[in-house]
Parts: sequence; C-alpha cells; structure tokens
Amino acid sequence: MTTITEDDVDQYLREHPQFLATWLLENADDDTLRVVARKFKQDALSQFTHQNGQAGKSMPAVEEKESTGSLSEDSMTIEPNEDRNLQTYRTFSKVGRNSITSMIFRKYLDGDRTRRSSVKKDLDDLKRMSEEELFMELIRDIASELDVNVLCHKILQNVSILTNSDRGSLFLVRGSRDNKYLVSKLFDVTESSTLEQSIHTEANEIIVPFGVGIAGNVALSREPINIKDVYADPRFNQEVDKKTGYRTHSILSMPIVNFEGEVIGVAQIINKISGNHEFSKQDEDLFRKYLTFCGIGITNAQLFEMSVNEFKRNQLLLHLARGMFEEQSNLEKLVQKIMLDAQDLLKCERCSVYLLDDSFQRDPSNQFRQAGKGDNTSEPLRKVEDVHFSQAFELYAGKMKVLTPAEFQNSKAAFIAKITLVAAETLNIEDLTRYGGFVGHHVPEDNGFSAKSVLCMPIHNSDRTIIGVTQLINKVNGQPFDENDEHIIEAFSIFTGLGIHNCQMYENACQLMAKQSVALEVLSYHATASKEEAERIMVERIPASEDYKLYRYDFDDKLMSDDDTIKATIRMFLDANLISQFKVPYETMCRWVCTVKKNYRPVTYHNWRHAFNVCQTMFTMLYTGDLRPKFDAVEVFALMAACLCHDLDHRGTNNAFQVKVASPLAMLYSTSVLEHHHFDHCIMIINSEGNNIFQSFPPEEYRRAIKILEHAILSTDLALYFKKRGDFKSLVENGEREFLEENKKDLLKAMMMTACDVAAITKPWKIQKEIAQLVTAEFFEQGDIEKTQLGEKPIPMMDREKKDELPKMQVDFIDFICAPVYEAFAKMFPSLRPLHEGLLANRRNWSQLANNEYVDDMAISPAPSSTKLTGDGTKIKSKTGTKKAQRSPKSQRSPMLIRKSPLVTRRLSDPNEVFKRNGQVATHKIKMASTQRECQGFPPSRGKAQSKVSSREGQPLAEKSPKKTKPEVSLLNKTVKHTKPSQNPKTQR
Repeated sequence: MTTITEDDVDQYLREHPQFLATWLLENADDDTLRVVARKFKQDALSQFTHQNGQAGKSMPAVEEKESTGSLSEDSMTIEPNEDRNLQTYRTFSKVGRNSITSMIFRKYLDGDRTRRSSVKKDLDDLKRMSEEELFMELIRDIASELDVNVLCHKILQNVSILTNSDRGSLFLVRGSRDNKYLVSKLFDVTESSTLEQSIHTEANEIIVPFGVGIAGNVALSREPINIKDVYADPRFNQEVDKKTGYRTHSILSMPIVNFEGEVIGVAQIINKISGNHEFSKQDEDLFRKYLTFCGIGITNAQLFEMSVNEFKRNQLLLHLARGMFEEQSNLEKLVQKIMLDAQDLLKCERCSVYLLDDSFQRDPSNQFRQAGKGDNTSEPLRKVEDVHFSQAFELYAGKMKVLTPAEFQNSKAAFIAKITLVAAETLNIEDLTRYGGFVGHHVPEDNGFSAKSVLCMPIHNSDRTIIGVTQLINKVNGQPFDENDEHIIEAFSIFTGLGIHNCQMYENACQLMAKQSVALEVLSYHATASKEEAERIMVERIPASEDYKLYRYDFDDKLMSDDDTIKATIRMFLDANLISQFKVPYETMCRWVCTVKKNYRPVTYHNWRHAFNVCQTMFTMLYTGDLRPKFDAVEVFALMAACLCHDLDHRGTNNAFQVKVASPLAMLYSTSVLEHHHFDHCIMIINSEGNNIFQSFPPEEYRRAIKILEHAILSTDLALYFKKRGDFKSLVENGEREFLEENKKDLLKAMMMTACDVAAITKPWKIQKEIAQLVTAEFFEQGDIEKTQLGEKPIPMMDREKKDELPKMQVDFIDFICAPVYEAFAKMFPSLRPLHEGLLANRRNWSQLANNEYVDDMAISPAPSSTKLTGDGTKIKSKTGTKKAQRSPKSQRSPMLIRKSPLVTRRLSDPNEVFKRNGQVATHKIKMASTQRECQGFPPSRGKAQSKVSSREGQPLAEKSPKKTKPEVSLLNKTVKHTKPSQNPKTQR
C-alpha cells in the first residue's frame, strides 16, 4: 500500500484548487473559512498593490463581486488571466459572509438531505476537556447543526462516553394537543454506531403513548426516572429484550423541555458499563445539563424545519394563487388544478371538491356561516338532509373524474362532506372505523377504494359564506392527518374559495354581459327613431332661421310644436354649413335629431325642450355673438351636438341625489355622475344604426370630435364650473381675447357650455319667470322624494315648504353662479352683452319680488343685437331695425300661456285650423304678441283677429270670427298678409 505524504497532498491541492475550495465549503466551520478568506484577502491586496504600484488602491472587480454575498458557480469559475490570490479570495470572501443556516436552508429546499459526518471525540479527548470546554464544544455543535438527527446523535454519543453507558435512545413528541405520543427517532445509539444505523424512519419507528412504559411516564410526569434494576420495575416492557436478545439492567430516562417548559422529547441511556450498572447522581447531573442544550438544539431544529415547510407551503400557495387567477373561465379546469396542488401539498391518496347548489346558497335560511358567530339560537339551524351538492369532482390515481348526481348523492364520502357543512368547521377523522355511524367497518366506494382517515374543510367565499367542501382521504404514509395538515388545508381552502368564487363570478358576468347585449340591442331598437319618422321629416320643408328667430337672444320655443323644434334644430346645422361641409347624409341627420329627442325623459324641466334651447343659445353665441371665428368646423359641430345631448336620459334629480341613494349610476361613475351618463348615452346613440352623424369624419377628426363632445358635456357639471371659472376670470382680466392655445380654448368652450345651460336666466322676464317655476317644480319633486322615501330634510332650494323664498334663491343663484360667467363674456365680446343685460334685468325683478314689490309680467328687457354671422363666421346685418317699445292696452294683450313640460302639458285640438304651406299640409301656429313684445323682436299683435293659441304640441284652439280687416304682420324682415282661414292663405317668406 502506497503511503501518502504531506508533500503529495500539498502538490495535489496546488494542482486542484477547486477540490480544496469544495472540501472546505463542505467540512470547515465558519471560523476556519473566515480565517482563510482573511488570509487570501491580504495576499491578494499585497499582490495587487505591488503590480499597480499604488498603495491603497481598491480592487473594484473583487469588491463588486464580494458585495453580492453569495457563492455561485459563476464566482467559482477561474479566469485564465486572473491572479490566483484574487481567485481564491473571491471564492472564500463569499463563504465568510454566508451562515451555515442559509446553506442548510438551500439544501433542504433543493431536496438535499445529505448530512455532515459527525466528528466523534474519544474517551481520552473528552476526559482531558474541562467542563467549560465540553459545553463550548456542545454549543458549537448546536450553532452549526440544524439537523436534529445529526445533533442528537452526536449528543447521545458524547453522553454515552461521559457517563460510561452502553447505549442511548431519543424519543420525540408527536400528535395533537389532546392526543400526544412519543416516536423513536434515534434508537440504540452506541459509541461506534453511525447515524444511519441508529435513526428510525416512519416505517420502523416505535410509538409510545404518554403514560405507557418508562419513556411514556417520564413524558407525562416531566420527572426523570433512574432505575437500577429494570426487571423489578413493572413499567419496563420485557418483550423488547426477548425480541432483541439484549439484557437491560439499568435505565436513566429524562424529559427534554423547551423554553416554555413543555415536553418535546425523552432521552434515555441504558446499562452503565462500569461497576454494578447503576447510574450515579453525578451521571444524572451531567445528563441533565446535556439535555438542556439538547432541548435548545431540538427546538431550533424544529423551528428551522417548520420554516422550511412554511416556505414550501407558501410557494405552493402562491403557485396555486397564480394558477387560479390564470384559469377563471372554466370551473372544471380550475378545480382540477386545485386538487392536484392539494394532493401534492398534503401527500394524500384521494382528493375531492364538493360545491353547493346555487339555489341552496341563495336561500337565506340555508346560508352556512362559521359556527358560533352571530347565532344565539339553541335549535339546530340545519340538517344533513338539507344539504344538496350541485357538482362534485374527484382526483384519484392521477385521474380526475366529474361525479354524476347519482354517484355523489349515494357516496359515503359525500355524506361526510355534508356533515362538515352542518358543523361549519374542519372535520379531522383519524380512523373512520371508529367514527360515528361507520364504527366497525371501512367505507368502501364503487371503485373498491377504502377510506381510513379523512380531513374535510369548508370552502368560504369572500362573504364568509360556505360554497363547498374540500375533502382529503388517506395520507400516503398511512398516518392520520395532524394539526399541521389542518393549518395547511385551512390556508389552502381560502385560496380555493377565492378561486372558485372568482370563476363562478366570471361565468355569471359572462351571462350577464350576454343578457346586457341582448337588452341593449332591444333597447337600442326601441330608443332609436324609426326610419319612417326620419323620412317624414325629410320630405317636409325646413323653414328659414328668421321664421324661428334662431339668431335672437330672446328666442322662445313655447309656440313651437315638437316637429318645429326638430326642424329648427336641422335649420341651425344647415345654417352652420355643417351638413354639407362634412357630407352628413340628410337622412342620418334627421334620424339622429329625432332619436336624441326620443331619448329625453318627460321630466318637468330637463327635457328635450331644455336641450333644444341650450343648442339655440350656443348657435346664437357663435353667430350673433361673434364667437364663430374662434373655432373650426369640427369644434362647432361637436359643441352644437353636445348641447343637444348634454342632458340625455335626465331623471329629474341631481348628482347629489344619485350618490345619496347609491343608484346604479352612482356606482358606475365616481364623479360627475349624470354628466358621464349623458355622454355615454350620446355615444350609444351615435353608435346605433343610422345615427352616426360623424360617420364621414376621418379617423383623427372623429377621435377629436368625440373628445370635444365629452369635454363639453362634462363641463355642464357645476362642480367643474366652480373649479374653472377662476382661471377663466383671470384670463379675461389679463386681456385674453384670442384663445389660440388649446388649454385656453378648452376653458372657453367649458364656460360657453355653462352659459348656454343656464341661459334661461337671461331671457325676457315673462319667459324667465315661467322657466324658474318649471325648475323649482322639478327641484320640489326631488325634495318630496327625499322627505317621503329617504326620511331626510331637503336643502331649502328643494324644500316645497320654502317656496315663498324662490325670489331670494333666484337672486342668490344669479349672484353666485350666473353673473360671473356672463359678466366675463360681456367684458370680452360686446356682441354678448345682451345676455348680461337680460341677466341684470331679471335680477332687478327677482330682487323686487324678494322685497315684496310688484313686478309687471310684461317688464321690458334690453333689445337684442341685430348682428349675426353666416355659417363660416362672416358678419352680416339684419335688415330689421329695432322698434321702439310700446305698451299695448290690456284689451290687446294675448292671454298668458304657462310654459309646461311634456309631462304636464294639456293637449287642445282644433282640426279646423289647418293651413297650406308650399303645397304641404302642416299645423300652423301663431301667437299674437303685444307691442311691447314686438320691440323685443316678436311679431306685432293681430288684434281681435287673433286665434286662440294652442299648447306646446301645436293644436290650435277654435278662433273667433275674424274682422274684415286684413292686418299685415312684420315677421323678421318679411311681410305676411293674413286672410280669412277659409281661404287657405300661404305664408310669404
């Protein structure tokens, strides 16, 4: 045999540096590794300084790698041109930073359970050590070894040597808090035995219940037992000696406790070799001291093992969570993934998931919740017979099966799952043959499978309502499910419940979306104006703007029928040159206007008539107020469309009310609730068939038009107006007149939308007073709902009991909301001053009413401007001059008509008043006006020849017999000669 010398070893290590590094990593302790790393660092630094000639220069490459603090294969790679000292230092500097704990942790996670060989001390070495040195050696072992088997094996060997005993054994506590027992971990450890020879696995471990045998009594009493003659003690089981052939004389058995004083194991040494086989008091003291440290080591090792298991469990749960959120469209696939993960997590033979019937979940009397929470009744709330599963899934031998109703209704396993639901808590059956109605026999299933141990856990959704059960049967190792398994399945069931609930919600959402699509299609069909209605408007003549006085600030629509409002709307778009410029099909334009009108609800004020008036005001501001040159055609088109659509589907209540009652609209939109709904409704109309007025727009202009449309509609929210008007006022005061920048132009458009929305406050006094009554009536209706249905006191503006305070509230409304915007516009553009002047006149009237002063309903408002623009923004002068205001005698005043919404309008009809217009039959409506109204731009009175005027729908009343005189009426620059109705006169434009 060849003798290996130190020189041979030295030469080999120089030729194979990787071997040295690997050996040190696996066998050297931390102190040795740090010493080696420090030595190589000094050598590497000296070598580096010598080569570079600069003392103190750092080694960036080395220190940069050192900062990682981990040792990898890349860091072990030797580069050809790298100094050897740098290579070695780079390797061992990592090692010095790593603890053996993290190394063992990574090994455990990788499945590497190879143990370090235990370095044994012989009797002479141990006897030469002082007591302090012995315990320092023991402390080093505890600090460097977290494998409880290796540590305890070394402790038992050292104790056996020090006490001169023949062998020793170690038992660890297992089981639940109410059913604890001991299992043999190390058995018959001798001075020469290896760990592999002494360790017991689950296959051959010995189970000792508490209170049985010597070790069981020590665990139960927590007191040591020193028996000099075991055969004389009835607690000793002599059968063990008979089976092994070993003769036991004496036993010293002691408990191992943790820092809380709880027994975690029992250690015993057997047969003292010297003397009469009896263990002395000194042996007891030495054994007790060693076991104190042994308890610390076992606790640390168990905590370490728990952390490893917890880390693995968390990884599996994260994997499960990722899988559940990746698979939400198919419940069967999701459940299969859940059961595969559960089976892998708890190592069981079979896994099942039972889901409750949907109808059973919806029944309030059958809602399963956690037991003992919110339940004060002593009677049972539910029975097993009441539980019905809708679906059941089973995973066995790697195959998933969806059980039929007949299979899981007659299944014993399903019956156990129902018991779990009734108890509403975890059910852990260690031995099914000893449980309830299954005593004395196994539970065979159709496939021949027999259940022995069962673990069931309810599955909860986010509302803590039970939606199903997870069931695990028979652990692979044959042991029952323990408390740790219960904790794992509890966390697992939380993710399972979320996954199943999300999947069910996804399926329900898909069904609801399908229903919504069908409902939307139906509603869109019925909410869209018919093609026939559009064709009817198409064939009728669209009167000129002068006929409707669309360019005037004092415009009044109450004499117009609904068809007239549609025609007037089309006339505004025609005069603005938008239909021809953007090549909008005339049928599409007519149908869109009819559809928009149809989608306004018949509420008291925020109805189609209000939208029509807002659009007319915008038209007037653009073309009479000289604002048209500020905008391009796309902006004009979008602004006018926004005015018509800005209150679509208004419900007669404000945003605050929607939020207060938590309406579906408030849940859908967080801010500007109604305004967002109006815009979305507008887009729905545009997207419906035959209503896309922007269909000929290029893509870029289409997106821009929609963006302007949204901005304009949302700007009608007064909350946004309050935020923006300060900036607008600052611009005006600083002399801004051009508004060329995009943000400034957006601000101008927003202020114009507000000015148009509240423009009724600028109308002649009689119109303003009637509209104020409509607005107040709608507010009072909301206040009545708040009182009767919500039980709340409404704000004064909506309180019917405060109706006498209307004048004062109108003054406040003008001062705090309306005046700033109209004052700013009047300051910027003189052509918009009539709006501000009308506002000031109405404020005086409301102020007089608030002071209990009389105000004549025929109070004169400022004369409107006679300047207007063409479609492209060119100024033209109206031929009509402004007449001097006169008051007609009371006998010539037309009766006052109360402006009403479609909801409260009283329809009057007279089929005799039908006139011919250019060969087409149309209902003709004219209301005679006084001289004072004429000065405001209205036609002069017809005197006694006046026919009684209809309501808004345009049905005229029966008129009196006219006189023979035929007065002429000036109608915006044109003269109409009236004849007797029987002669069917034609109106000349």
